[in-house]
Amino acid sequence: MERTVSLSAAPDPRALRRVCGRFATGVAIIGACGAEGRAVGLTINSFASLSLDPPLILWSLARHSPNAGLFTPGGAFGVSILRAGHGDLARRFATPQPDKFADVPHWRCQAGVPYLNEALATLSCRVQRADVLGDHLLIVGAVDAFSASEGDPLVFYGGDFVRVAA
Repeated sequence: MERTVSLSAAPDPRALRRVCGRFATGVAIIGACGAEGRAVGLTINSFASLSLDPPLILWSLARHSPNAGLFTPGGAFGVSILRAGHGDLARRFATPQPDKFADVPHWRCQAGVPYLNEALATLSCRVQRADVLGDHLLIVGAVDAFSASEGDPLVFYGGDFVRVAA
C-alpha cells in the first residue's frame, strides 16, 4: 500500500519527533570530566559511527544543555553503550541530578572520564569538532580506544525502550 504525505514548509516539531521516533536506535551514556573533576554524564540516542579510517563517531547534544561547554575540540569524553535492561540508567542520566554517577558502578580513565562498569561497549574519544547545527551541537569524536562485550543492546523506539527479537 502506497501512502502520499504532503510536506509543509515548517513541520510541527512534535510531529517530526514522532516520525523520527520510528527509527530504532541504541542508547548510550556520554561521560566527561566537569568542573573540579566532577563526573558528568548524559543519555544520548543520536550516536553513530562516522568513519573507520580514521576512526570517528558522532552524536548530538541540545545547544542549550548546561554541559555543552564541556565538548570543545581536544576535550576527552567517553561513550558507554547500554545493555538491554538498563532503561533505568538511561532515564537517570537523561534527567537533571546533582550527581548522576552516585551509587552507579563506574570507573574512570586516566583523563578522569567516567565509564559504566556494566556497559555493553565503551569508546574513549577526543572531540575533533563541535558544530552548531539548528538547535543542537553536532560533536565528532576521534576514537582513541574501545572495548566490547557480549550481550543485547538497550533499544529506543517510539518513545520507549524495547527488546530486539534476534
